[in-house]
Amino acid sequence: MISFKEGRGPGAKKAAARVLSLRLVITGTQPRVWRRLLVLETMWLSRLHDSIQIAFDWFDYQTHVFALDDLKFGNPMKRDDVIVEDDRDVTLADLNLAHRDRMAYDYQFGEGWRVDIRVEKSAAAGKGVRYPACVAGERAGPPEDCGGLEAFHDMLVCLKEPASDLGKEWLDWLGPEYEPTACDLDKVNEALRKLGK
Repeated sequence: MISFKEGRGPGAKKAAARVLSLRLVITGTQPRVWRRLLVLETMWLSRLHDSIQIAFDWFDYQTHVFALDDLKFGNPMKRDDVIVEDDRDVTLADLNLAHRDRMAYDYQFGEGWRVDIRVEKSAAAGKGVRYPACVAGERAGPPEDCGGLEAFHDMLVCLKEPASDLGKEWLDWLGPEYEPTACDLDKVNEALRKLGK
């Protein structure tokens, strides 16, 4: 005979939610552009996509794909030998991400940004803590449509000479609010809170 504590009866305890600490680094940036996100393991991969877009101040104008081993997730597609599964159908727990070394997130094919995603640790979720949360990071994300990694580095050099023609051109295009050395965690977390559950 199975007791209530052994089965799914009223005394059964639900497994505690786990939180993953993810370190996101935009590959090739010098100095490094990175963020640390705390996310629930039950998070949909599509919601992680939304969180990455917010963390780096991107606007989801372009195609994206998560690559994990030989699996790909994003906007579903089947073409020749490329199959991209729907990222709305899989959670981080489904991928067993807590026990994997890393995963890649590619955004804006062509100019191309690759975000290296590493699981730093897994822990029990804190009571009253809202997830996802960005708890650390350095530098502003590369501006959407700035021209890719090489153009981003050229932009940073030009911004150091704001009186030069190229410096003025970049400043006009970026607007006065862009500060390449700043990572505004309050702004990121305010936007993450608007994602909802």
